[in-house]
Amino acid sequence: VHTFRGPHWCEYCANFMWGLIAQGVRCSDCGLNVHKQCSKYVPNDCQPDLKRIKRVYCCDLTTLVKAHNTQRPMVVDSCIREIEARGLKSEGLYRVSGFTEHIEDVKMAFDRDGDKADISASIYPDINIIAGALKLYFRDLPIPVITYDTYSKFIEAAKISNPDERLEAIHEVLMLLPAAHYETLRYLMIHLKKVTLHEKENFMNAENLGIVFGPTLMRPPEDSTLATLNDMRYQKLIVQILIENEDVLF
Repeated sequence: VHTFRGPHWCEYCANFMWGLIAQGVRCSDCGLNVHKQCSKYVPNDCQPDLKRIKRVYCCDLTTLVKAHNTQRPMVVDSCIREIEARGLKSEGLYRVSGFTEHIEDVKMAFDRDGDKADISASIYPDINIIAGALKLYFRDLPIPVITYDTYSKFIEAAKISNPDERLEAIHEVLMLLPAAHYETLRYLMIHLKKVTLHEKENFMNAENLGIVFGPTLMRPPEDSTLATLNDMRYQKLIVQILIENEDVLF
């Protein structure tokens, strides 16, 4: 809902917007201005305007990807590229925390400079800072990578005892994810599979990564501590299965 200063016309029906306050609604992604009633008839699949997107973190994943016209958020690409270049053998990768202040610095750099943010070893020699910034990006998403809409379906799939049936069920739910979420998850799982290939050096297998990334990639729709605690082992299992079977599932 938006309050317009001065006379304003609806961009859908071309009629005047009456009133002094809250005359209509404005799309925060593309800036389209319409009557509240007219907004029901406007497709919600717009082309976001980069001028309106003030930051990278805490921004809807689909909005960010469409605004930058990329397959995945550039944060994910940049961090993974850096980690694979110099951190795959780092002991406790993704489990060991980097300094919070430095992780916040990386976040601010992406928000300020976008894909031109410098996260090289000369500025952040500790790879755990880059790993922490990547995890923070996923945690800060308003809609998690594994969306609220698919959350319960993934949990139900994880509860299936037959491994083949469980894999098939997970694959079916993956197909329900929005394109940007699916592609981001696919790319991350390929990366995490590479991390497990260096398990002898980094001590991070698929199960350990599942413990780290389960709550990071999926959150229950209702903010219930009990639901979160009950689902934790299934969250871990889902991510573990996605890593171990990324070549089959994606």
